Amino acid sequence: MAEIIIKRIYDPIEVDDGYRVLIDRLWPRGIKKEDARLSAWEKEIAPSSELRKAFNHKPELFSEFRVKYLIELRTDTEKIRKLEKLRSISEEKKVTLLYAAKDPIYNHARILLEELN
Repeated sequence: MAEIIIKRIYDPIEVDDGYRVLIDRLWPRGIKKEDARLSAWEKEIAPSSELRKAFNHKPELFSEFRVKYLIELRTDTEKIRKLEKLRSISEEKKVTLLYAAKDPIYNHARILLEELN
């Protein structure tokens, strides 16, 4: 199995990023689509709008957000399909999950990475 990593979409693009997939529901500010060099934009795998808004990137709400997002990942048919697709791709090559959140600790990418591994 190849590696799955996370990084901010604002970080420099590296040759060994492999399959670059944006995992945010909303397009990140200040990034041109042609400059992002994405392999895919899997917005369906992101937390629901309601969950994202309720969390609002507040560290004190992260634990509750994590539980609710994991429930979404494990029960939503579309999210399950996207997880299976990413796992399948990761068997062949490195997958880089890209997110726009400023906080490198309290964000959905960490939860998604945990679920994929």
